[in-house]
Amino acid sequence: MTQIDGARALVLGGSGGLGSRIASRLVAGGATVTVVGRDAARLGAVAGARSVEADLRDPAAVSSVVAAAAADGPLDVVVNATGVVAFGPVAELSPGVAEELFLTNAFIPVFAATAAMPHLAPGSVFVTISGVIAEQNLPGMAAYGASKAAGRSFGEGFAREARRAKVRVLDARPGHTETGLADRAIAGTAPDFPAGLAADHVADVIVAAIGDDKVKDLPSTAF
Repeated sequence: MTQIDGARALVLGGSGGLGSRIASRLVAGGATVTVVGRDAARLGAVAGARSVEADLRDPAAVSSVVAAAAADGPLDVVVNATGVVAFGPVAELSPGVAEELFLTNAFIPVFAATAAMPHLAPGSVFVTISGVIAEQNLPGMAAYGASKAAGRSFGEGFAREARRAKVRVLDARPGHTETGLADRAIAGTAPDFPAGLAADHVADVIVAAIGDDKVKDLPSTAF
């Protein structure tokens, strides 16, 4: 079992609806948690965690926050819960929106893994959240889905490398989850989704998987 009590944990995107819930559960489980994001007020709402305001689209910022979180010793848990979404047909997709989708959803996982790997202890866990869209893309969400699928593909290769260092890499792919992200789209308007998964449930599944060495992947069916 990966021990949460006493673990050093870093949650990137810790101001978000899912990241904040995961961070709170890690704190409740006895971990020393650092949460990172761009919204200082929302970061501060994660009681018991150390908060760091940073723009994780900058690889230097990612390296800095990882090094700071590991200043007192190796990290046991790293969770990348960053993400942005956009909606609309491909014919209306702007280059700027496409770049932002891939920078956040595909590049930040790479930045995070690259920065974290030297600081991850044997038996540690690195978690990223690509979502069900990485399993099957949808019209009106093509660029978003592609950016998440790119992050998932990176994670598959990274997981095989990380095993050699006894680091477990988990990709979580929950279905549509009620975090409010769809209402904060960087472009377009969300379609009328059916009711999604409860964010508390998704966070519970992810944190349970962090503590269970037998879990190697979190497909949509795990939620």
